[in-house]
Amino acid sequence: MSELAQRHCKPCEGGVPPLSPAEAQRLLAQLSPAWRLSEDGQAIRRELRFRDFYRTMSFVNALAHIANIEDHHPDLEVGYNYCRMTFTTHAIGGLSENDFVCAAKIDLIPLA
Repeated sequence: MSELAQRHCKPCEGGVPPLSPAEAQRLLAQLSPAWRLSEDGQAIRRELRFRDFYRTMSFVNALAHIANIEDHHPDLEVGYNYCRMTFTTHAIGGLSENDFVCAAKIDLIPLA
């Protein structure tokens, strides 16, 4: 388990600057290589493909459980056999450590 996955999200109501591009790249390197930094550097994204709807929804339910425990929620696009996740911290208009903590925890969900 990565160090990021062992952390917990901290409440963020704004008032702090988003991560710099260098900080975002450093944390991104600790995630699955499937995560990508958005062009504007304000979000991280990942897409997963599944064999069928049941497996897609099983993954989404596990992801939702993590997001609720951490109280940090991604934007999702979900279809029959895919899930696209985008993390950003809306309160600060960019990335925070919370985005990377949740992504690291999602990386631990077994994919079947």
